[in-house]
Amino acid sequence: MSATLAALLSQLEPSWRIEVVERLDGIALESTDAWNNAGTGHAALCELNYTPERPDGSIDIAKAVTINEQFQLSTELWDHLRDAGMLPDDGYRSPVPHLTFVRGADDVDYLRRRHAALTAHPRFAHLEYTEDPGTIAQWAPLVMAGRDPQEPVAATRASDGLDVDYGALARQLIDAVVARGARVRLQHEVRRIRRRRDGGWRLHLVDRSWNASPRRTTLDARFVFIGAGGGALRLLQASGIDEIRGYGGFPISGQFLRTTDPALVGQHRAKVYGKAAVGSPPMSVPHLDTRVVGGSPALLFGPYAGWSMKFLKQGSWTDLLRTVRPGNLVPLVAVALHNLDLLKYLVTEVLASRGARMRSLRAFMPTARDSSWELITAGQRVQVIKRGRGGGVLEFGTELVTAADGSIAGLLGASPGASTAASAMLDLLRRCFPQRYATWEAELVRMMPSLIEDGPDATDAGAAHADPDLETHDPTEPGGAPAGEQGPGRTAADVAPATGPAEREQAGDGDSGPRSRAPGRRPARPALPRRRDTPVA
Repeated sequence: MSATLAALLSQLEPSWRIEVVERLDGIALESTDAWNNAGTGHAALCELNYTPERPDGSIDIAKAVTINEQFQLSTELWDHLRDAGMLPDDGYRSPVPHLTFVRGADDVDYLRRRHAALTAHPRFAHLEYTEDPGTIAQWAPLVMAGRDPQEPVAATRASDGLDVDYGALARQLIDAVVARGARVRLQHEVRRIRRRRDGGWRLHLVDRSWNASPRRTTLDARFVFIGAGGGALRLLQASGIDEIRGYGGFPISGQFLRTTDPALVGQHRAKVYGKAAVGSPPMSVPHLDTRVVGGSPALLFGPYAGWSMKFLKQGSWTDLLRTVRPGNLVPLVAVALHNLDLLKYLVTEVLASRGARMRSLRAFMPTARDSSWELITAGQRVQVIKRGRGGGVLEFGTELVTAADGSIAGLLGASPGASTAASAMLDLLRRCFPQRYATWEAELVRMMPSLIEDGPDATDAGAAHADPDLETHDPTEPGGAPAGEQGPGRTAADVAPATGPAEREQAGDGDSGPRSRAPGRRPARPALPRRRDTPVA
C-alpha cells in the first residue's frame, strides 16, 4: 500500500519530497514478503467468500464485481509504471489459472448457481464450469488423483488469474521512487507522533542499527501515511486523532505447508480455492497454490490459522496490550463474547497436530505424502475491531482511517490487501487531497484507463461504505469525521513507521508480459464532504 502511494505521488507531484521510514533492515519484509502471504492476485475469480448466498438461495456477486474492478486498477497501474520505466519488467507476476473446487452435492449445487450468477456479468463471462472429474483432472491433476470417482465434484476455472510476488513488487516500486529523489530510512522506528502548531506532524524516530549515531532524531512532515501493517493501529492511536477512538485489533497468525518437490510442482499450475470450514474466518479458506518466487515455482497449501499477541511477525508479545484503551475496551470485550465460535476454531488450529494439518491437505490432494511438505510461518494479520451493534464488531476487510483535516491517514485490516492497493490509495488521495485531486484526475486516468466512466452504471460518488472491503468513515458513526470538515490539501507525501514503507515531505529539524483487460466501470467512491477554506501550504 505504502509503496503504491509513493509511486503515485512521485508521478503526480514530482517536486514533492518523499521519505520512507522502515523499522526493519529491508523493504516489505513483513506481511508483504512473498512467503508471508499466498500471493494471490485477488480478482474474485475463485474466492467463495466474495460471493455469499442470500437467504432466498440467490448469489450476491456485488462484492466480487467490486474487487474485480479494484484489481483491474492495480494491473493497469503496474502496466503504466512498467511502460514508464518505473518497473523493470513483469517478473513479479506470473499467469496462474484460478480455480474453485468443491465436493458434495450441496456445494456442487452452490457452485453451479454461483457460476450462473457470475457469468451473467461481463467481467466473469469467461469463467469455465464443469462437474466432469476428467476435465477437473486436466485442470488440476493433483486435486483429482486418488479421489473417490463416485464423489460429486465441481470446479470453475479462470485462465487469466495471477500469482503475484508482492514483496518483489514493493521493493521495485520503492527503488523507483528513490531513483526519482525519495529517501529511505531503514532500521528506523517511529516511537511518537505529535501534532505541530502549523498543523503538520513531528515524528520521533529511533535508529535501530547497532552503531547508530545519533540514535534519536525527529522528522517533520505536512502529511503522514501509516502503512505499517499490524503496527498501524498503535501509531494511529499515538497521533491522538479522534477518528481512531474505539478501534482495536485482533491478531491472527497463520502457517502454510510448502513443497518444492519438482515431481509435484510440475503437475500443478493453478490456485485452487475451496470452501472455508464452518466457524472459520474468511481468510482461512483452504487453497492449494502455485507460487513463483524469484523465478522458482513451489506449491503452497493452507492457511492454518493461529493466534499470537504480536501484531507483527517481528513484533512484541505486548503488542495487543499496548493498543488497549478505555475507548476500545467495550468493543474488544463484545467481540470476544460474540465470536466464541471463532475463538474455539483458533484454539483448535493452534493445538492441531502435524497429522491433522496433513489430513486437511489430503482433503484437497488425496495422494499427499508427509515427507514432501514443510511447515512455514506466514505474516501476522490484525483484524479490525470497532464500535458497532452489540458493543463491537470484528471486520475482515480493509479500513482506511483519515483525520478530519486530511493531514494523517492509516490503513487497518487485512483482506484482500495488496491486490487492491491502487484503489485504496486512490481513495486516500480523494479524501486527503480533495482540492488537488481534480488536477490529478487526467493523469490518473492515463495511468488507469478504467477510471473513465463508460456507461450509465458508472458511479462518480457513492456511499461511504460502497466498497465492502475498503471501509471508510460515515460521519454519522462514532469516530467519523464531522460533516463539512475535510483536510486541507497538503504538499507532502507520507511517513510509514513500524513495518510498511511510506512517505513524507520535509526533513526533521533534529536530524510476465503485459496483460490486457477489458475496461470496466469506475469503482464506487465515497462522496467528499465540503472542504474548509484553508489555503494550501
